[in-house]
Amino acid sequence: MPRRSRAREVVLQLLFQWDQNPTAVPRPAVERFATERLLGDTDLAAYCLALFDGVVANKDRIDPLIVSTATNWRISRMLPVDRNVLRLGTYELHFDPDGQPLEVIIDEAIELSRRFGSADSPAFVNGILDKIAKQPKPEAPAAPVA
Repeated sequence: MPRRSRAREVVLQLLFQWDQNPTAVPRPAVERFATERLLGDTDLAAYCLALFDGVVANKDRIDPLIVSTATNWRISRMLPVDRNVLRLGTYELHFDPDGQPLEVIIDEAIELSRRFGSADSPAFVNGILDKIAKQPKPEAPAAPVA
């Protein structure tokens, strides 16, 4: 498995935990989890944590994009795996400053949904992310006035 694919898998695990548990996991435990799962590769753990932090920080901008694209689907009704794969993919498509190629992002999301979701997950994730990829990127939020 390519290194970044493995990092995205760990991001998905972190997002799933974050999404399903009302009590926040202490940051040192999150970092330890990522580092251990990525076998001590500090560069890969940093990449993983940057993706995780980006999704968490932009959730209030990501979820409305998913909901507006996923016709007749409330985000709470989506399978948790699908919801979090979509969050990660949407973050990478529209908010990640390091921006990977569109095809890579969508292929990686489909593969994650194939491995961890239902039989219908890959087609669902592909359809939603394809539509999101065609939308213009949202404006960056305005900086607060001091």
